[in-house]
Amino acid sequence: MQTTNTVLMIRPTRFSFNQDTAANNRFQRPAAVSEDVQLKALLEFDGYVTALRSHGVEVLVHNDLEAPHTPDSIFPNNWWSSHPDGTLVLYPMQGHNRRLERDKGVLDRLRDEYRVERLLDLSSLEQQDVFLEGTGSMVLDRQQRICYAGYSTRTHARALDQVVDHLGYELCAFNAVDRQGVAIYHTNVMMSVGTRLAVACLASVADPDERQALRARLEDSGKQVIALDWAQLESFAGNMLEVHNAAGEPVLVMSRTAWHSLNAGQRRLIEAHTTPLPVTIDTIERIGGGSARCMLAEVFLPRHPAAREQVR
Repeated sequence: MQTTNTVLMIRPTRFSFNQDTAANNRFQRPAAVSEDVQLKALLEFDGYVTALRSHGVEVLVHNDLEAPHTPDSIFPNNWWSSHPDGTLVLYPMQGHNRRLERDKGVLDRLRDEYRVERLLDLSSLEQQDVFLEGTGSMVLDRQQRICYAGYSTRTHARALDQVVDHLGYELCAFNAVDRQGVAIYHTNVMMSVGTRLAVACLASVADPDERQALRARLEDSGKQVIALDWAQLESFAGNMLEVHNAAGEPVLVMSRTAWHSLNAGQRRLIEAHTTPLPVTIDTIERIGGGSARCMLAEVFLPRHPAAREQVR
């Protein structure tokens, strides 16, 4: 299945501008001196969780710990991914303080509530300056088993090859840049793949052959492509995630900023295939440089029988 009904989110305790990641995340903006970033982020986070649950999406909220300070822990999809066969993958992170997120209780919670049959731990690649930041670096078509990835300082070919080989995915890789010609730090900022729809800023793929190959692969896999322009890319319209509710109906999650950037035709197309769910996360986007998709870690692992009974 392409989508899940269950996501894990990290409730922040010390959300702030992350200097470790600012060098190549051109979406980050420093906070104003007097701004209470943590309070604003907390209100936005809680509103996001409420919106998801009101649409029938199961949300596991994990409370962050104050120490060690991990300002980007609100974006958990970058350091782990899970898969229906019980595989859990840990990824090599470029930001030093982001590596600390692994030791803050999330893995223990996953093992307590779900069956982890196999662990693929690539975190040791950090010592060789080889990075791959999870489903930020990779946009997965789980149905067709295609991994879309834009190369960057956070997305290295060597790590990509290991993941696609282990998971049995086909790799569709390319180079994507912003309108200044600088590599886009994460693939999931410029594209998203759902069950029937894909959104992508094709203009960001400068090489015409790579651009055509990306469009062709998306269309050949049965997706209807919504092409984003530069302004929409910069409004996080590429950072969407399709999930489904308890009835199996598709819900496409995005930020309010992203939704407002779309034109009427694009909105109608989304509404024809899914229920759009725009959420207000203005502060998190501006300070953290990530958006709605970055805040959702998809849970595809099978539950332990005891945990399944508790859910019922």
